[in-house]
Amino acid sequence: MLDIIAKPFGILLLWLYNLAGNYGAAIFLFALVVKLIMLPFQMKSKKSMMRMSALNPQLQELQKRHEANPRKYQEEVSKLYKEEHVNPMSGCLWSLIPYPILLALYRAIRFPLTTMMGVASELLEEGGAILEKLNELGFASSGSSAYVQLEQSQFITAHFAEFSGLSDNLVAISYRFLGLDLGNTPQVFFWNSGVSWATFGLFLIPLVSAFLSWLQMKLSQATNPAPAPTTQSSQQTASTMKSMNIMMPLISLWICFSMPAALGIYWISTSLLAIVQELILNKYYGRLIEKEAAERNARQREREAEIERRREETERMRAAGETKENANTSKKKQQARQKAELDELKAAAIREERAAKRAARGLSPDTQEKPASQVGNRRYARGRAYVPDRYTNPEAAEEATARAAEASELEDESIDETVPDDVMEPAVAEEATTPEEASDAESAAPAPEDLAEQPEESEAEATTDSIEAPPEEGGEDKGG
Repeated sequence: MLDIIAKPFGILLLWLYNLAGNYGAAIFLFALVVKLIMLPFQMKSKKSMMRMSALNPQLQELQKRHEANPRKYQEEVSKLYKEEHVNPMSGCLWSLIPYPILLALYRAIRFPLTTMMGVASELLEEGGAILEKLNELGFASSGSSAYVQLEQSQFITAHFAEFSGLSDNLVAISYRFLGLDLGNTPQVFFWNSGVSWATFGLFLIPLVSAFLSWLQMKLSQATNPAPAPTTQSSQQTASTMKSMNIMMPLISLWICFSMPAALGIYWISTSLLAIVQELILNKYYGRLIEKEAAERNARQREREAEIERRREETERMRAAGETKENANTSKKKQQARQKAELDELKAAAIREERAAKRAARGLSPDTQEKPASQVGNRRYARGRAYVPDRYTNPEAAEEATARAAEASELEDESIDETVPDDVMEPAVAEEATTPEEASDAESAAPAPEDLAEQPEESEAEATTDSIEAPPEEGGEDKGG
């Protein structure tokens, strides 16, 4: 699978080598072509990232406003991204594409004869013409089986006249660049092979690659500042970014010390081009983002001015009594209004039905008439068939009682809503049970003036006078 992907990159690298005539220059041009192919996608990603950075103040404001409700915060953030046409995931996919390209290039560098030149693999196997010629001329591998084909390519270039007739696809490739052999692998302890530019220069390639990788990340983070870590998730993100600032340069250092120097040159070229691209896009999109921010602020001011204008207009109409119900309400409000209207229609129908029944029975059509049995806000506190003059007017009491009971049957409400709960009528004196008792009670009651002239008696005198002496036997008083 990887051979299929690596084959086009190997052909491109060979074409660039024939164009430039230098292996290091071909590696740089290869990195430039890849960068140009990826440029439209990286521009889109860069624009999205800078827009997100410009929205950091709004994001922090939303974070403070909905700190206790993470779900609401996520909804508001999604709404903000949609309004500003920002996709947080737009740059994730394109940032991963360079790594398969790096693997494909590594395979092209590792197998130059079959991947770059297209030499048939049978010629390099046991019994193959190229392998036999290599053995005949005394080729000996350095011991690293991973880069045998790369060493064979270097040997064939040194003795190209002996191999040129074995395959039309063979090309003499010089791996020299700035006095360095890019087919060799840099050594950490380079002085073991003797201190020279050839060994020291290779040693510098991983160091320069790691430094440029770190510089690229710092520049990218400086132009795209992350929000202040105010929540646990944002603090974890900030911690991850700090770790990446250390890990990525270390990974670059390890790769360049483990693989041929040509791959280190590609890493350096990619980092340099990325830094230049970052500076150019920052300047270009910086002006664009500033313009968009000015337009966004202008829209916000217009929106606020429109809201204020509508508020003032509503206040004016309310003061003039010109307000009316807004029909553009939510579905829930419309349903509630329809239910209220339906309930009102039902209540009106019930009131009309009761009024008709009252009229048919000869009762007063006024359903709000206060019954004689009402006390405070309780309409039937004295009973539904209460008649106040049932004893003084017994002839009409029976008919009045029936009419009161009949009227109460047409009323469901036992509480008068027009009277507050705390309003109570004065207590009514308990009535006499019969007209005779009422007359006796009236005649037995002392006049007010008699109550005023009666002297006060002490408690002891009142008690003594209330006790009668028992009569003597025979029924006659002494002293007769």
